[in-house]
Amino acid sequence: MADRPAGNPAQSRSAVHAPNGMVASSQPLASMAGIRILQKGGNAFDAAIAAAAVLAVVEPMQTGLGGDMFALIYNQKNKKVEAINGSGRAPFKANREYYLSKGYNKIPLTGLLALTTPGTVDGWAEVLEKHGTMTFAEVLQPAIEYGEKGFPVSQIIAAQWKRSEELLKQNKEARECYLIEERAPREGELFKNPQLANTLTAIADGGRDAFYKGRIAREIAEYVKSHGGLLSYEDLAEHSSTWVKPISTNYKGYEVYQIPPNGQGVTTLSMLNMLECFDFTKIEHNSSQYIHLLTEVKKLAYADRDFFIADPDFAPVPIEKMLCKNYAGSRSRQIDEIRPLAATSPGFELAGDTVYLSVVDKDRNVISFINSLYTSFGSGVVAGETGVFLQNRAVGFTLEENHLNTLEPGKRPLHTIIPALVLKDEQPYFSYGVMGGDMQPQGQVQVLLNHLEYGMNVQEAGESPRFRHIPEGIALESEISNKVRFELLEKGHQVTSGIDIFGGYQGILIDSDNNMLQGGSDPRKDGCAIGY
Repeated sequence: MADRPAGNPAQSRSAVHAPNGMVASSQPLASMAGIRILQKGGNAFDAAIAAAAVLAVVEPMQTGLGGDMFALIYNQKNKKVEAINGSGRAPFKANREYYLSKGYNKIPLTGLLALTTPGTVDGWAEVLEKHGTMTFAEVLQPAIEYGEKGFPVSQIIAAQWKRSEELLKQNKEARECYLIEERAPREGELFKNPQLANTLTAIADGGRDAFYKGRIAREIAEYVKSHGGLLSYEDLAEHSSTWVKPISTNYKGYEVYQIPPNGQGVTTLSMLNMLECFDFTKIEHNSSQYIHLLTEVKKLAYADRDFFIADPDFAPVPIEKMLCKNYAGSRSRQIDEIRPLAATSPGFELAGDTVYLSVVDKDRNVISFINSLYTSFGSGVVAGETGVFLQNRAVGFTLEENHLNTLEPGKRPLHTIIPALVLKDEQPYFSYGVMGGDMQPQGQVQVLLNHLEYGMNVQEAGESPRFRHIPEGIALESEISNKVRFELLEKGHQVTSGIDIFGGYQGILIDSDNNMLQGGSDPRKDGCAIGY
C-alpha cells in the first residue's frame, strides 16, 4: 500500500466531498451516469434510476431487468421517509406440492424453477412517477448507449464474470449474449450487449408496460413455457410494486430506517437494539471481544429472521415484538461474554449478489437504492433474445410444511436486499448499504458502528476490515490479526476465511454543519463516489 500523507494510513482513498450532488455506486460508469442526470437538472430519484440501469448493463452478474429492487426515499417536498418494495412474487402456478412431486426438498439454485416475477422495471417506473422529474427515455439513455456502443469491463467485474463461465455456457441464450467465443470478457475489453440495449429502448419508448404487457413480456413467457418453467404472461401482466411504511429503530439518538418484510431489514434493527445495551467505549474495535459480541448478536437476530420473516400478505410477521427494546434486552442477556451460544433456532444460510447505490442531490433529496438478481447471473437463464437474465429469488422460499415462508402462488419470498437510511435531528444523515445477501445486516451494523461508535469517516467506515458469520464459523478478512484469530478459537469459535464474501459498501453522509456531502465507496468493488 502507498504511504498516505494524511488521515488513516491504512485507508485506501480519501472520502469524496462535494456541495451540489453525489452518486456512490459499484461501477464508475454508473456513478457518472447519475451525475450526468443531476447536472442536466434531474433530481436524486432520476439519477438513481439512470445509475441502476447502467449497472444492469455493466455489472450483469449482480443486477438486471429480470431482478428485484427496493428503495428508501426522503423527498424534501414532503419531509418523510418512504419505502418501495419492488420485489416479485412466485408464479401463480408454483406451489410446494409441485416441487415435492418433482423430487425436490428445496428449490433449485438455478434454472427455470428458481424464478420469481421480475420486479425491477415496475419499481423503477414507480420511483420516477412518484418522485422523479424525467422520463424513462431520458434516464435510460446512458444505459442504452453502453449496451449499443459497448463499455470496457472493469477488474472485479471481469473476475466475477470469469467465475460464472460454466453457468453461462449451460444456457444457449446466456452463452451467445454474455460470452465472447465461450469465455467471459477480460478486464479492459469492450463488451457490447445489443439485445439488452433493444430491451431498454423498448422500455424507454413504451414505459413499464412494454416490459410487463408487450412484446418483451410475451417473449419471456413463451420462452419460459417452452422450456418447462412456471412463470407466465399473467404473472408479468399482473405484477405491481408496493409502497410500504418503513420500519425504524433509534440507536443512541440516530433513527435507522429499513424496508419491512418480506425483506430482512428488521434483522439489522434487531441487532442494533441488542447492541445498544453494550458500552463500546470499553470494547476495542475488531478485537476478539468485539467480533464475539457482534457474532452472538447476529446469531440471535438471524434466528428470529429465519423463523418469522415472510410475505406479510400471507403470514403474520411480529414486527413490533422483533423491534421491541425490552425484547432486545432480554435477548442480549443470553450472550455469554466468554463462550459462543451452543445453538439458536434452526435457520438457513442465504447467498447473494447485488448492487447498491446512493444518490443525494442539491436539494438534499436522498435515495438509498438496491437492485439484484440474487446469486451471480441469477437463474443463469436469459429469456429469448431479450438479453434479460431472470432472477432466482424463489430460492428465498422454503418447502418446509407450515413454515411462514413456505412457497405459495403469488407470494413474495424472504428477501435479502436491504437499503439503509439514517436520520439525525429528523433530517437525512447517512444513506448507505452493504450488498451481499446474508452479509447485508451484518455488514450494515459493522459499518454503522464504525462511524457512530469508533468515529470513522464515511470512507474508513466502509473499508475497515470486516468479518462474517457463516455456517462454517467466523470468516475474517486478512487484516484482522492472528492474535484475534487465536483468541476467538480459544473462546470456542470456528475461524475461517473467504474471498469476495464480505459485501460491497457505498455510502453518502450529509454534513449539515458545512452543508456538504461526503461519499465513500468500497475497495472490494470497482466503484466510486462522484460529486460535483
